[in-house]
Amino acid sequence: QVQLVQSGGGLVQPGGSLRLSCAGSGRTFSNYAMGWFHQAPGKEREFVAAISGSGEHTYYADSVTGRFTISRDNAKNTLYLQMNSLKPEDTAVYYCAASATIGTLDHSHYWGQGTQVTVSS
Repeated sequence: QVQLVQSGGGLVQPGGSLRLSCAGSGRTFSNYAMGWFHQAPGKEREFVAAISGSGEHTYYADSVTGRFTISRDNAKNTLYLQMNSLKPEDTAVYYCAASATIGTLDHSHYWGQGTQVTVSS
């Protein structure tokens, strides 16, 4: 079992920045690939970014490449998403997830509770 607790998020103006955190507990954090997804009202959940267990490999959705950075600190059992140059279309509930592989993140059994990010002037 892996428990994931998210923090961060909130309201920010366009062009601003936010950092999301996802603290893991339970089994060895570094054994898990981790990722971020978001879901806007009336839309399907979408992939945002993912990172391998070691942190060596990262992947991003085209819509956030160059603006968002995923990272992890395995010593602190924490995953991060640094979001810069935020746009109104980034507004959504953001979820972290953990899975054995990056390819199975979308079907993971382990999800954070979600945190709202609102980009608006």
